[in-house]
Amino acid sequence: MLNKLRGQINKLDEKIIELLNQRTEVALQIGEIKSKDGISVYAPQREEDIYRRIIELNKGPLKEKTIKAIYREIMSGTLSLQKKMRIAYLGPAATFTHLAALKKFGSSVEYPDCSSIEGIFKLVEKGEAAYGVVPIENSIEGAVNYTLDMFIDFDIKICSEIFLEISHSFLSNSPFSKIKKVYSNPQVFGQCRSWLNRNLANVELIEVSSTTKAAEIAAREEYSGAIANELAAQIYNLKIVKKDIQDSVHNITRFLVIGKDEVSKTGEDKTSIVFSTKDKAGALYEMLLPFKKEGINLTKIESRPSKKRAWEYYFFVDLEGHSEDKKVKKVLTELNKKCIYLKILGAYPKSK
Repeated sequence: MLNKLRGQINKLDEKIIELLNQRTEVALQIGEIKSKDGISVYAPQREEDIYRRIIELNKGPLKEKTIKAIYREIMSGTLSLQKKMRIAYLGPAATFTHLAALKKFGSSVEYPDCSSIEGIFKLVEKGEAAYGVVPIENSIEGAVNYTLDMFIDFDIKICSEIFLEISHSFLSNSPFSKIKKVYSNPQVFGQCRSWLNRNLANVELIEVSSTTKAAEIAAREEYSGAIANELAAQIYNLKIVKKDIQDSVHNITRFLVIGKDEVSKTGEDKTSIVFSTKDKAGALYEMLLPFKKEGINLTKIESRPSKKRAWEYYFFVDLEGHSEDKKVKKVLTELNKKCIYLKILGAYPKSK
């Protein structure tokens, strides 16, 4: 019976491989057409459409996240065949930005790492990377202000967004009872304080620049451990002693995919803008009133000093809808007449 079932799997595998290659051949033809027309081979709106469709088609027993992971790698492999694709991220390897990039683009594209968020913007601006992945906000710590500032300095578009659940693990190759030092960055120590107090109250906590650096040190130092993610454990050959040691189970970071191309509508979109107003009473209220009149939901608003004049601020806003939607377009036109500066940072598919 066992051999018979394995035989069925072998035959199904043959069909799957054949169909996967047929699919890739069709995708390569699409890539050739896009190349001739000067269109980017990566289309976030088409990617989201595929994900929605396969989830609707899936009747189980495979879970939704498993199906998405499989198709992520299929599309990643196809992208790498259509064009040499480089995705810049905030390094070094095994950071959460790296994990977010892998979640979005899969393992078949190239990933140049950058030491700063500005470096990612520069690589994309110069065309040395097709896209970049940058952190924009965390559910616990709030906005990443440095990323917001970069959108003022660079003419770069937001093409997509990624939500990543942040999970910390304790990594070590030494016996847990003999741990004397634990390495991680200050933010992570803060997010795992309760677990550390319960389990490693008397050990020395040593702050380093990143969780990746922590894993690198723990891998070569006896009686040491690191708090990092599971990818860091793989890269530095560390054992995962304990998973999910963070105090909050609702620790999520939102990342943005940045590039040079505008993204077409999907019907489930988000638009990000930045604007500045005159320094007068009720100015912000006046700017936001048109959104209320048109029933457009604002999902986020952040303010940042302009750094050019005292008490002058930029306001970053995320809103539901695409910048080419009739209502959104009307509001943005009205807003442009009232404010002293307006920039559409990008319209892109909403991520779930």
